[in-house]
Amino acid sequence: MLTTKELRELDDAALSEKLVDTRKELFSMRFKHATAQLENTKALSGAKKTIARILTIQKERQGA
Repeated sequence: MLTTKELRELDDAALSEKLVDTRKELFSMRFKHATAQLENTKALSGAKKTIARILTIQKERQGA
């Protein structure tokens, strides 16, 4: 999981790519959680927070 500072240092293209990767990872974790194969359930909330951070940064950049 990346910090907000690390995410802000990425350019727009890398940020969009990270968003796609994190969404794929979240989908995979949800599937594993549904089939009782996910050991670290805290990673689900971490992925959701990372997605929210990325979307917030993208929205800030669009407004600036």
